Amino acid sequence: MFRAIMIVLLVILTATLVAGFVYTRIKTREISERFPAIGTFTQADGIRMQAVHVSAGDDADLPPLVFIHGASGNLRDQYEAFAGPLKGRAEMLFVDRPGHGWSARDGQAYDTPAGQARAIAATMENYGIERAIMVGHSYGGAVVASFALAYPEKTRGLLFLSPATHPWPGGVAWYNDIAAIPVIGELFAGTLTLPAGMGRVKPGVACVFSPNPVPAHYLETTGAQMVLRPKQFRANARELTRLNAYVRKVAPRYTGITAPTVIVTGDSDDVVAPEIHSAGLERAISGSELVTVRNLGHKPDYVANDLAIAAIEKLAGKDRDLQQMAETVSQRIAGDDVRCD
Repeated sequence: MFRAIMIVLLVILTATLVAGFVYTRIKTREISERFPAIGTFTQADGIRMQAVHVSAGDDADLPPLVFIHGASGNLRDQYEAFAGPLKGRAEMLFVDRPGHGWSARDGQAYDTPAGQARAIAATMENYGIERAIMVGHSYGGAVVASFALAYPEKTRGLLFLSPATHPWPGGVAWYNDIAAIPVIGELFAGTLTLPAGMGRVKPGVACVFSPNPVPAHYLETTGAQMVLRPKQFRANARELTRLNAYVRKVAPRYTGITAPTVIVTGDSDDVVAPEIHSAGLERAISGSELVTVRNLGHKPDYVANDLAIAAIEKLAGKDRDLQQMAETVSQRIAGDDVRCD
């Protein structure tokens, strides 16, 4: 009787994994076709990197800008937020971090912000960008901090948007721990995460923006579903499970950053703790300015886009009162009350 039960369970498990594998293959192809590469590819530090390069206009008034997206994202996220409002004002480079979007990731060298910063520096060289204001959202904040430490000569300024840069209590979601395990993680990501994750994309994005509403057409334009593809899911999981240990070693070195720095964060960010990361950067980087917006969640790049652009302008040497702007944004979004499921 016990043997018969085990055989039935094994058959069910096998059928589930086979069905999940087939579904994953089909949906991976559909997602890739729906969100094709929109930039160009170059070899950078030995891997293929996708980036969207936007030339400066004749009347450009800002230095080159490089935008680095956060965890579970791709370059479309920052491109949709900034390319339009800043069109013509600066040369801009939007980069798929290694392993995300359409950029490759070979081996473990790019599982940390330092490795990714190296690939991004090489990508900048491919487009002839010698020095830029680096803009990093969330995990991208850890990348631009590492970039500033490794390449101070390439760093004209730093804009951190709701950054994840310091060690924090606890860990990451359990599915990232599983997906990061060799072999087991490949099976997990190749059969189960996409079928289970498709229904969680929309509420997950809502949680990232909460308490602020998700902009119309955000999911249709940014390709958030792309992270559910097996290779990208595992790349994302590997970097997230390694981040805490990495920043524990690197954060004490932030005192060596000398580039002009602005940190924009929200007091209602439930994704990363502003009192740990943003406040930590302000303490560490001499002369940095911390700008906190009331009732702002994890997406100042969208919800406080005008403030983020003003911060870029200030880093470029323009006179901008960011604290007053933050107060204006705070009043504008005071009534936002979107709850996370």
